[in-house]
Amino acid sequence: MAEFAYNNSYHASVEMAPFEALYGRKCRSPIYWSNVGERTEFGPDVLREAEEKVRLARKSLLTALSRQQSYADRRRRDLEFAVGDRVFLKVSPMRGVRRFGVRGKLSSRYIGPYEILERIGTVAYRLALPPKLADVHNVFHVSNLRKYIPDPEHAMLYEPPELQEDLSYEEFLVAIIAREVRKLRNREIPYVKIRWSNHDDREATWELEEEMKANHPHLFED
Repeated sequence: MAEFAYNNSYHASVEMAPFEALYGRKCRSPIYWSNVGERTEFGPDVLREAEEKVRLARKSLLTALSRQQSYADRRRRDLEFAVGDRVFLKVSPMRGVRRFGVRGKLSSRYIGPYEILERIGTVAYRLALPPKLADVHNVFHVSNLRKYIPDPEHAMLYEPPELQEDLSYEEFLVAIIAREVRKLRNREIPYVKIRWSNHDDREATWELEEEMKANHPHLFED
């Protein structure tokens, strides 16, 4: 029933229902039983009508695609770097690492800066990575890079995390830095604020104390 409803519903992208776009006519469902008419079409007439429906559907799809592209272009930034520029490289926590709280997702971070050795095509760059990242492919899409603004007073003392080949890194819990009890209508729920590895206290997350005790009892040892 859901498939029938979908195939016979009007789609703005093609300006008709999918069934009509495919067969060149509306589905003979109870909705259209009153629109049978007196004429019955056969052979070439049916084919010509179907071809016209396909042409109109293609035109509507191209219009919708162009509209979506214009929306995307408004938000897209044209980033370009030159050989010799230094950039930060975006890395992310490993997929599948469990997050306990609704707000417990840790954001991506940037490491570096690293020098650009070569431009590959229009949207990729080869970076001079340190020996520690020898297993990582050194060509990256521009969306993974952020320009580094040189600052003579900026001391780069940060040690990057242990990265996998896909530029992900493992996160683990370091310590509890705060506690609070959230009051609901009929009960109280204790939460703990967790500091994660590779992140400072500003990115600490609130997690359920009960789940933390069950999965990480060492955090509660004196």
